[in-house]
Amino acid sequence: MEHPPAPSRREFVAAAALTPALWTGVRLRGQDPVPANDRVTLGIIGAGGKRGLNLLRGSFLPNDGFQVIAVCEVDTDRREEAKRIVDERYENEDCASYIDYHELLARDDIDAVVIATPDHWHVIQIIDACKAGKDIYCEKPLTLTLTEGRMVIEAVRKHERVFQTGSQQRSEYGHDFVSACEHIRAGRIGHILNVNVGVGGAPIWCDLEQEEMQEGLDWDRWLGPAPMRAYNSILSPRGVHNHYPAWRGYREYAGGSLADMGAHHFDIVQWALDADQSGPVRVVPPDDPQAMRGAALVYESGARLTHGGPSGSTFIGTGGMIHVDRGRLLSVPDGLLKKEFAEGDERLPRHSNHATNWLECIHDRSRPVCDVEVGARSVAICHLMNIAYWHRRELTWDPAAWRFVGDEEANGWLDYERREGYGLPSF
Repeated sequence: MEHPPAPSRREFVAAAALTPALWTGVRLRGQDPVPANDRVTLGIIGAGGKRGLNLLRGSFLPNDGFQVIAVCEVDTDRREEAKRIVDERYENEDCASYIDYHELLARDDIDAVVIATPDHWHVIQIIDACKAGKDIYCEKPLTLTLTEGRMVIEAVRKHERVFQTGSQQRSEYGHDFVSACEHIRAGRIGHILNVNVGVGGAPIWCDLEQEEMQEGLDWDRWLGPAPMRAYNSILSPRGVHNHYPAWRGYREYAGGSLADMGAHHFDIVQWALDADQSGPVRVVPPDDPQAMRGAALVYESGARLTHGGPSGSTFIGTGGMIHVDRGRLLSVPDGLLKKEFAEGDERLPRHSNHATNWLECIHDRSRPVCDVEVGARSVAICHLMNIAYWHRRELTWDPAAWRFVGDEEANGWLDYERREGYGLPSF
């Protein structure tokens, strides 16, 4: 997926000239710790897509604290490949495989699940996993709608699950994102005026033509709560593939490129602004009614978050600028990031990796670095940006109530009508 180029120092200086709750360690009530020497048994839902296979190979199978014992996938070839990889890792043929994730959740010997399905499936599978008593690692973007964000928080809290959102920038990438957030929260660049986030654009309605489908894919289950439509291989290519399918670009299934990488970079903005339990209060569409960049969200502090600019997140304050992206951490002035922290400055956690942080929290029943509310509020930024482009209206957002203020038409955009047989489960 293409991203805007990284900024040069000249771009930093030019931009500067234009601009005059940490939850780790919170214990869950009423839950007994899992003994530290016990393996956590896992089921992987959506195991055969590129992201599911990446998580299998890169995060969970290499970690001896986990043992994968079941996989679920609606495509036969991908399901068999996921099972093969698991069996090869453990040198046996014990991994169970399912087409219906409910059968996986019904197993008493599974402690936790990893959800790596398309975005439109997340809320239903999260709620069902909570009800089944499983701890959860769910890929970002965490939800498809704003209503779903509030629901997943309530479900996880009610069932006291240990939940990690797959926003790995809080744990990995050399801790550059952690460092950037620490310096910003310590006031190194003064009061934050503007933040620019360079990611892709909003999704469109799916307009793909019908194609003949080979046997082996349960298309009805793939669509799930989304509207019924004819098969197209762009949405779910048959067999094992090594790319991210383009369902991410369509509104029925995802939030577009804006949400795909935006869920990562907007998450860092929320962290840096200490807004993990809140969010912006105003939605501002771009001045140009045709523009697909330039939408902005405004926080109570006055900080303005704008969609557009170089890849990553660029924070502009009254005393300087910090830019962070994968493999890139820069500041203006140059030495700002080398300053020592004062005794009272808040330091943020540094984890060896995202999966291990979740594992440790499963054992001691604390909240991971990217707990469910963190993930829900970060993806809410993506949804609010998309609404700015789709409806071109300035709106007031109440992050505590998860509703627009004084605009019932806008509150009609918080969710969508799901297909019969795939409605939201109660919890």
